[in-house]
Amino acid sequence: MTKLNLIAGEWLAGESEIENRNPSDLSDLVGMFTQASADQLDATLDQARIAQAEWAAYGLERKQAVLNAIGNEMMARAEELGTLLSREEGKPLAEGKGEVYRAGQFFTYYAAECLRQIGENADSVRPDIEVDVRREAVGVVAIISPWNFPTATASWKIAPALCYGNAVVWKPANITPASAVALTEIIERQDIPKGLFSLVMGSGRSIGQRLVESPKVNAISFTGSVPVGKGIAAAAIQNLTKVQMEMGSKNALAVMDDADLDLAVSLALGGAFGGTGQKCTASSRLVVHAGIHDAFVEKLVAGAQAMKVGHALEDGVQMGPVVSEQQLQENLAYVDLGKTEGAELACGGARLDMPHQGFYMSPGVFLNTTNDMRINREEMFAPLTSVIKVGSYDEALSVVNDTNFGLTSGIVTKSLARATHFRRNARTGVVTVNLPTAGTDYHVPFGGRGDSSYGPREQGKAAAEFYTTVKTAYISAGPV
Repeated sequence: MTKLNLIAGEWLAGESEIENRNPSDLSDLVGMFTQASADQLDATLDQARIAQAEWAAYGLERKQAVLNAIGNEMMARAEELGTLLSREEGKPLAEGKGEVYRAGQFFTYYAAECLRQIGENADSVRPDIEVDVRREAVGVVAIISPWNFPTATASWKIAPALCYGNAVVWKPANITPASAVALTEIIERQDIPKGLFSLVMGSGRSIGQRLVESPKVNAISFTGSVPVGKGIAAAAIQNLTKVQMEMGSKNALAVMDDADLDLAVSLALGGAFGGTGQKCTASSRLVVHAGIHDAFVEKLVAGAQAMKVGHALEDGVQMGPVVSEQQLQENLAYVDLGKTEGAELACGGARLDMPHQGFYMSPGVFLNTTNDMRINREEMFAPLTSVIKVGSYDEALSVVNDTNFGLTSGIVTKSLARATHFRRNARTGVVTVNLPTAGTDYHVPFGGRGDSSYGPREQGKAAAEFYTTVKTAYISAGPV
């Protein structure tokens, strides 16, 4: 049975449908999913505006109860929904379950924030006038989410959008529609106005483009590639629509000569190959001090070769398949590119034959690379990482910052002085010390610099900057 879109509060079939298959086993059909039509998108945007006004008028505790219910159900069903996520996206089951549970925590966090929407007051510079400053909902928010974290990334956008009184029109990635339908079913069952939340599965070229060009949308939150993000920004500016965008990255982990070697290798392997390297926070550049380089590389390559690659739902699997045939071909093209640029492929980087037909690839490590190679300039979104040898801490910091991106960076060191200097001088939105570059908390801001991010930060209290608009009121009460 084809899964439907949620259009203006009704589950409806669209103009066509797509097939969703398990990248771990292409014989496993996850389901058929409908594709929205342009008329359906317009209808749901009209209803969203009506529903938003009604939702904004809900009491704080009523909104809090809705978000709590969503979050608690997601956490309670983490095993079931995590299995579905891993089945359609390909990340190992432990990662899939963890993602769904964390997504539930975004909703319970913002449930609490429903009660913390406290403004400011001040005295005017003019006599006998008081000033009241408060935040109000921005209106109808379009959310365009990626396939690599199909539940978590969507949730850290949807939860604050609802918390601050907005309506949501969600276009998820077409490659992971099952997780989108599952989350939508949970949200739709709650005490919310008809049409407050919409699911419009469809192609980016048609539905996505029409959504970002619509004057009926007040704000757009997007996570995806830099070219698509720039296109969205260009479309949004025509209507002066507010935008928040998380895009590419080229994250570096700096390993100093005083680092705990085993810790450094563990952080590098997890950061580079967790989620099959398909993370915007992945450690794709390993900037290693010459004093520890050879010992680090020996353990790193051995660790990569020892990783168990396999079906996402099988026990003991450390790395699942790549998400699609197209992604796999792009990854293999980067392997060839690295070789032509003069990098040494120490291990991996090859398509694997497995018991199940799927998009399997071995984790690859490039050695003897320089920071000006394309494999170190462009986001590969692959289970590939490059080692760049440096002669000093200063050179390491310079290499870390020599990128068009600026999402995350990390340093592995026992020196408080180096760690402190790095934390203050790394030009990234997120910095880690003796931790992987991947992995963020839900109650603090997330975002980057350069080509990585545009607009207000996501997550934590920082989300209010995007999902609300500020109103300043001046009140003259008159004489007593």
